[in-house]
Amino acid sequence: MKKNIRMLALIMAFWFTISFITNILGPLIPDIIHNFSLSDLAMAGFIPTSFFLAYAVMSIPSGLLIDRFGEKPVLLCGFLLPFIGTLLFALIHTYPMLLASSFIVGLGMAMLQTVLNPLQRTVGGEENYAFIAELAQFMFGIASFLSPLVYTYLIRELQADTYVAGQNVVVDLLAEVTPKEMPWVSLYWVFSALLLIMLIAVAITRFPKITLQEEEKSGSADSYFALFKRRYVWLFFLGIFCYVSSEQGVSIFMSTFLEQYHGINPQVEGAQTVSYFWGLMTAGCIIGMVLLKLIDSKRLLRLSSFITLVLLIVALYGNTTLSVIAFPAIGFSISMMYSIIFSLALNSVKEHHGSFAGILCSAIAGGAAGPLIISWIADATDLRFGMMSIVVFVGYIGIIGFWANPLINNKTVSLKQLFTTKK
Repeated sequence: MKKNIRMLALIMAFWFTISFITNILGPLIPDIIHNFSLSDLAMAGFIPTSFFLAYAVMSIPSGLLIDRFGEKPVLLCGFLLPFIGTLLFALIHTYPMLLASSFIVGLGMAMLQTVLNPLQRTVGGEENYAFIAELAQFMFGIASFLSPLVYTYLIRELQADTYVAGQNVVVDLLAEVTPKEMPWVSLYWVFSALLLIMLIAVAITRFPKITLQEEEKSGSADSYFALFKRRYVWLFFLGIFCYVSSEQGVSIFMSTFLEQYHGINPQVEGAQTVSYFWGLMTAGCIIGMVLLKLIDSKRLLRLSSFITLVLLIVALYGNTTLSVIAFPAIGFSISMMYSIIFSLALNSVKEHHGSFAGILCSAIAGGAAGPLIISWIADATDLRFGMMSIVVFVGYIGIIGFWANPLINNKTVSLKQLFTTKK
């Protein structure tokens, strides 16, 4: 039992590391634009595009790698690639290297997420899988909340006009290897150190053999061809695509928007706003577990889409106070969308669940396309109009709540039944 608890704690550390590294791009965008003298937002948009493109490309092959080589080699490779990617940019801080780094990190993160889901089921047991999955989501959210705050701290400590040597050993070490005009690069040294620790942990740990369940297996080529012929498969694919486009579009550009339209410091208040976005998303996931017991998932999807649209309009057209409140609140309103779309999709087919799940995971490419679409429109018009494209993404998600027709609906109970203890 103690061994399982230690193993689960390690898995939670893996999730924390993944999120800590992958959800920091939003606060970094203003720095990237300034330090690399980027002429337009599209060039900044290529950073998340390179990451999510790699993520989408690697999602299905990762399952095949687990079948062929086992879980430990995939885990090692999954942490080694991001370690190489972050270390390369920490040493060679140029825009082309940042693009390459993002792509390499994306490849590794795709491998890690593919192997960690079945691994935590195997370690924790089938009966505890739902709880452990939520715990992993909680750790993911906490790391997303903390990373922008760490960024703000490092910027404050390492800026040329505020840095004082001899007060903190770690800060002094980072100051030695970080360009004075680019204090945010210090984050990549932190990422590299964290990934090195994870690599060592994987190397010295013996993991249980994973047996993939039907919904976790990649499936045969015939199953994919059969699914590709079904119209609703593409419609649900587009739903996941739109969700990730919305999530990343808001989180990546909100700090830049607040700087451009409200004069908010992206390294302090802007980064805090991004932090609150991820924090409220974590809170939304917890509350969503209760709401899904009370409300039909399709109705909940429609409601959350409507609230998100209202918040988005307020964030883009409201005054400074309203914008700073509405942007993070979007994290709360969209928190249930991904799981609802995914469950509605899988509950709409009788077979080939593993292949369908692989197709849906590939729709994470929305994280590559969404920010790029927003930046292209922004360069042609302005950032406010570019971010208005998120209305289309969220609107489509709401429409899914009307046409989806799953074979099995989520089971709901009354509020009284929910809090009634069974004897």
